[in-house]
Amino acid sequence: MEKILIVDDSRLQAEQLRIILEKEYDITIAHTGEEGLGLASNGNFSLILLDVIMPGMDGFVLLKKLQEELVTQSVPVILITSLSDAQNEEHGFILGAVDYISKPFNPLIVRARVNTHIKLYNYRRQVEYQSKTDQLTGIANRRQHDQYSITKWGEAVRMQVPFTVCMFDIDHFKAYNDTFGHPAGDKVIAAVAKKISSYLNRSTDFLARYGGEEFAGILLGGSSEKIFEHLKKIRQAVEDLHIPHSPSVSQWVTVSIGGMTTVPQVGSSYDFCLKMADAMLYDAKKQGRNRVVWVNEDMKQLREK
Repeated sequence: MEKILIVDDSRLQAEQLRIILEKEYDITIAHTGEEGLGLASNGNFSLILLDVIMPGMDGFVLLKKLQEELVTQSVPVILITSLSDAQNEEHGFILGAVDYISKPFNPLIVRARVNTHIKLYNYRRQVEYQSKTDQLTGIANRRQHDQYSITKWGEAVRMQVPFTVCMFDIDHFKAYNDTFGHPAGDKVIAAVAKKISSYLNRSTDFLARYGGEEFAGILLGGSSEKIFEHLKKIRQAVEDLHIPHSPSVSQWVTVSIGGMTTVPQVGSSYDFCLKMADAMLYDAKKQGRNRVVWVNEDMKQLREK
């Protein structure tokens, strides 16, 4: 059931809206702008109904704050108002409101406008999800990686927590495609992505298909030694899938992994960290494949074999 947040200092009006909408939606009510802002930031709502006239933080101020927050800026906001002059309507639209509902409430109009904007919101979310998802594997694509990495690098700089980037590459993949064909190669890519994802399952872990048979992972927290040990388990788990490879190349499908763990500093660059991880991947390939090569916080290389 879709979730709607109603922010209105009038308990009577908020209850009227609840009665109109509660059969179709999960309703949460806040009676102050401050309470509404806190709930909106943590509630995963599909729509916010916001009263314009409230004591303290009014609807326009709250709308501006919602538009400034990353987690709420995409949630549609319908303003509730008895103000009918064009100046207030224009101000609301400039701040980011998608519609107005006038008091006193007409239940048919309220339901129609709410239904329309929730459908539009879900459509936009689906389009956005598809634009950031690799269709073969179901994990993030290169575009989402590029956006996510910037955000998480900034968080790591502010919080001064270890940041890890790792690169995975399926070994001898061209030979696999040449032997078994591209449809079989697609199944291998999907199977490897699924296995890696099962090990990168914390809320702060991220995995994307970076291109072809190559994947990029981002992890927050944890020392380089712990991450190094964890990535060795992932490498072994892929080998343990026992996907037959071309007999002339390898018994099983395997991956090589390169990475770097660092505590980012102000002025440092994610691109440098990514290039180091890619260089470690190259070293893993050069040293025989099916292994992990790492750079720790002291710029010392860790090798699996």
